[in-house]
Amino acid sequence: MTQTVFCRKYQQELEALPFPPLPGEKGQEIQRSVSRKAWEEWQAQQTRLINEKHLNMLDPKTREYLMDQMERFLDNRESDQAEGYVPPAQ
Repeated sequence: MTQTVFCRKYQQELEALPFPPLPGEKGQEIQRSVSRKAWEEWQAQQTRLINEKHLNMLDPKTREYLMDQMERFLDNRESDQAEGYVPPAQ
């Protein structure tokens, strides 16, 4: 049976992540409050930001920036977008 979680992004019960996506308390917090759908959307957004902005993942400031953007994205606050990205037609 699939576990569910009340997703902070979508404000509804959705499928939970099967394991914490990050190490430590932060990963456990995300697993308790973010759905699989929201996390997969964040991963796609993060990939676009890294690619379009040519971010260096070895730079601690880059990782801090992405953590901030992740929180903004998951809380439905304004977050940076990859310039020129056009979402696929649905």
